[in-house]
Amino acid sequence: MDVLTPRSLEEALRLKAERPEAVPIQGGTDVMVELNFDRARPVALLNLNEVAELRGWSRQDDRVWLGGALSYAEAMEPTLAAALPALAEASRTVGGPQIRNRGTIGGNLGTSSPAGDALPPLLVCGAEVKLASVRGERTVALSDFLVGPKRNVLAEDELILGVSVDAGVSRQTFMKVGPRNAMVIAVVSLALRVDGELRAAFGSAGPVPMLVRSDLDQIGSFPQRVAEAASPIDDVRGTASYRRHALRILTKRALDRCLW
Repeated sequence: MDVLTPRSLEEALRLKAERPEAVPIQGGTDVMVELNFDRARPVALLNLNEVAELRGWSRQDDRVWLGGALSYAEAMEPTLAAALPALAEASRTVGGPQIRNRGTIGGNLGTSSPAGDALPPLLVCGAEVKLASVRGERTVALSDFLVGPKRNVLAEDELILGVSVDAGVSRQTFMKVGPRNAMVIAVVSLALRVDGELRAAFGSAGPVPMLVRSDLDQIGSFPQRVAEAASPIDDVRGTASYRRHALRILTKRALDRCLW
């Protein structure tokens, strides 16, 4: 297996164009699991740890830019957590300290798991994903970026640069159901944002995380609407009926937390 280590974004994009089969790796919290369990054996890895352009975050007016290499631990730091509290709350539930220090927002986007913890908070904040290749850059709404379980619209020569989100004044929260409070894949998860409308996004209850929107005067029926929007399955972590029930309860609790 070849390991390619570019030192700049320009070099990374060139290598990805030359070796489209190379799998990007940053924190490795998803990729290394696949390798260790022999579920994948790529001919090459594209190590992005030296690409400084993918790191950090910035704010301009009500939009926040999150670089693809931003870690969960960085998302929990006070300044960014104040701007995006649901993302910070979700980040606290990801693995243990080692995983939070290594796992990245870009990795969560690239894996595109229905259970990705960062995805519901990004959805309720109107996330737009920026992609790049040697052919240029493009921006895709997160709701259009995710197309199926662990499937997205990335072309084989593209990399995820990061994501832009709305950080305007709002109340928001994140909740997750699992067999324990941390280091667990969500049985179901929910992010809620309240500003001029209600926005909820859920994970682990359909082929992709999904956003549900409603007017503020529909608070009473909103938990049922969220549950009805889901298309969960029965698996080893929970039944479809339990997931729908949990979504109703989580939405009610999230509304209580954000509105009263």
